[in-house]
Amino acid sequence: MPNGMKALIKPVAARGARLIDLPIPEPGPGEVLVKVKAASICGTDVHIYTWDPWAQDRVNPPLVFGHEFAGDVVKVGPGVANLVVGNFVSAETHIVCNTCQMCRTGNAHVCQNYQIIGVDRQGCFAEYIVIPAANAWLNQAGLDPAIAALQEPLGNAVHTVFAGPVVAKTILIIGCGPIGLLAAGVAAAAGAGRIIAADVNPYRLELALRMGATDIIDCEKNDLIYAVTQLCGKVDVVYEMSGAPLSIAQGLKLLQNAGQMSVLGIPAQKVTLDITKDVVFKGVTLKGITGRAMYQSWYIARGLLESGKLNVQPLLTHSFGLAEYQQAFAVMIAGNSGKVTLIPD
Repeated sequence: MPNGMKALIKPVAARGARLIDLPIPEPGPGEVLVKVKAASICGTDVHIYTWDPWAQDRVNPPLVFGHEFAGDVVKVGPGVANLVVGNFVSAETHIVCNTCQMCRTGNAHVCQNYQIIGVDRQGCFAEYIVIPAANAWLNQAGLDPAIAALQEPLGNAVHTVFAGPVVAKTILIIGCGPIGLLAAGVAAAAGAGRIIAADVNPYRLELALRMGATDIIDCEKNDLIYAVTQLCGKVDVVYEMSGAPLSIAQGLKLLQNAGQMSVLGIPAQKVTLDITKDVVFKGVTLKGITGRAMYQSWYIARGLLESGKLNVQPLLTHSFGLAEYQQAFAVMIAGNSGKVTLIPD
């Protein structure tokens, strides 16, 4: 094993990142050292890279960031019995306490004391990362590392879709970032009747069709409420992935009585809603989604991938070496991409 590694860090409280040399970390009790084979850029990483208000409030530089990855176990710490050197793993990125009320009642994804890899502790945009063995997800040996890394955001999409009814339902997805696109694929694989994808980005709307959407709406050219009304009237289910305050309000108005809206998008400002008319009197369910249902979402994601009913390959549009991180983030920020993968070697 080499003496050091390349790592992409958030060095200071400002826009950008820096590739530096760091010592390879040592796994402690209950931990494993993973050699990263592929890591993908998430919207959270873009927040950290651009140093927006959310990142300024949450992240403390210097920090190796990044949290979606897959790689090989190369060293195990004391007390690890479930993994051995050579295992090919991904990771559940929410590290939870296992003792709070949420953890002990089946709601570990909203643990009261959780930490996130690459946000609260050292992340995966590096050649090596240490993670708790309990958070490692054992993959099939032949799985494409880019797809193995994609399982973490896929879990978000699975959590969103399976939070409510989907079979034969008319579904509206607002926001076609990578998780919205994955939600289209998951909903199609799960038997949705009609999937309408809405965004302002023509590139991603085309990807939505390839992922399973039956209809697309360009919100730059069309009023969302008018366009959906012309297509089908009301919808049974809304997946709000954009975080845009107007889109959240429009989604509720388009929702059928007794429908459900699952909200994963994170607004950057306060949202004004007509709760009386659009929620209470319509009897709708408004559900917040964070992370993955641990570990139910992982098992569902694995089942969908292994069944062949879900093809995520169209989403893997760009790949860069770790040293090419500036180009990788530029592509991601421009929005003309699906999932952007970084390869440490």
